[in-house]
Amino acid sequence: MKTISILIPCYNEQESLPTLYERLKELMDSIENYQFEIMFVNDGSRDDTLKIIKDLRVKDSRVNYVDLSRNFGKEIAMIAGIDHINTDAMIVMDADLQDPPELIKEMLYWWEQGYKDVCAKRKSRAGETWFKKWSSHTYYKILQKVSRIPVQPDVGDFRLLDRQCIEALKELRETQRYTKGLFSWIGFDKKEILFDRDARIAGKTKWNYFGLFNLAVEGITSFTIFPLRLASIIGIAIAVLAIIYMLFIIVKTLIYGGDVAGYPSLISVILFIGGVQLVFLGIMGEYLGRIFNETKGRPLYFVKECSKSK
Repeated sequence: MKTISILIPCYNEQESLPTLYERLKELMDSIENYQFEIMFVNDGSRDDTLKIIKDLRVKDSRVNYVDLSRNFGKEIAMIAGIDHINTDAMIVMDADLQDPPELIKEMLYWWEQGYKDVCAKRKSRAGETWFKKWSSHTYYKILQKVSRIPVQPDVGDFRLLDRQCIEALKELRETQRYTKGLFSWIGFDKKEILFDRDARIAGKTKWNYFGLFNLAVEGITSFTIFPLRLASIIGIAIAVLAIIYMLFIIVKTLIYGGDVAGYPSLISVILFIGGVQLVFLGIMGEYLGRIFNETKGRPLYFVKECSKSK
């Protein structure tokens, strides 16, 4: 009998957990020849999330949990759960039921056909603004163009991963994580299945536009040095233009003599070049900051309490 873990990071999800469990229980009971466990990772929740998880464990021994010492963020919560999983396959999903558990049956089917990474690709996204959909689509297009890693568009964390993928992810210990990119980076045979993503069943999303922007920066800086290369290209182009302009001024002065005209244009050029330099210093600072954080060598997380050992 093959073993399957369902990994669910949680942060203040007390409203959705009872319904989530009931749907997962119904699903697990209806699938034969598999032994399931639900691995909740409590990412420093400030509501009754942990209490509800513990109550569920009392009722159902298939429920396990990892309680982190504070809120480390979803990306770290996922690797904390992965570190505590020792099953044949793992399914990652959110606690808000935007990812329909019923899709797990189809994931298992394709896994049995030999695919190592069966991911759910969104056809539609209910409950999200047009700007969020547009910005997400645009971001993935940009990331695909600048990265050598084929990051899958419109594919989130909802997926089934084989044991080989689980062990590969455990070896990646970088502190600033972009897990969607890591899923692509490790390789292995992938299969996409289409689904319509539902709106949240309860509560409010923990992601705001600032958080999504930070995640986008993590994705770009984690998987490409294109921004640094772009800075070099634009820097060279500006230097060439500056030399051409300097030669033009010299020739003009020799022919027509000097004058005091052009002060506004000169100030504009200086301010433009200064602005470009500050932007590129910021880009270099992003990469330097990543190096700084990685060299500290700190553990990714601390566990306060756990229902099972690694």
